[in-house]
Amino acid sequence: MLKSFLSLFADTPAPALSASDAEFAIAVLLVRLARADGTYGTQEQARIDRVIAARGGLSPWEAAELRARAEEAESAAPDTVRFTRVIKDGIPYEDRIQVIEALWDVAFADHSRDAEEDALIRLTASLLGINDRDSALARQRVEAGRA
Repeated sequence: MLKSFLSLFADTPAPALSASDAEFAIAVLLVRLARADGTYGTQEQARIDRVIAARGGLSPWEAAELRARAEEAESAAPDTVRFTRVIKDGIPYEDRIQVIEALWDVAFADHSRDAEEDALIRLTASLLGINDRDSALARQRVEAGRA
């Protein structure tokens, strides 16, 4: 699956995207965000597992396996654009807002808000075509749910 996913970015005609491609790209972005501040701990890993399990209806074991594959892909990927493109092409706007909520959820997992994470979420929202208002509302919903 990882090999086929990464082949989406080769200079060949793009194959049709599946929902699993978009979900994998989301998992990679969640890992990238969790690593953005230079620390990647068990709290963030557990939060990523919960988010991707809930999104995909996966068992905890399946979610951890998907996260492990996403960690590998994130380490090998030079940029964020390739993943946001898959998401933007694969899911509707309203669901992309939920991706921003998932990113904020992971960003708050370690109970701190870092400039690197904020910047990556702003970049991701822009690349996903999410306007500033909807992005801010997504963050506020996540913050309100954590109170």
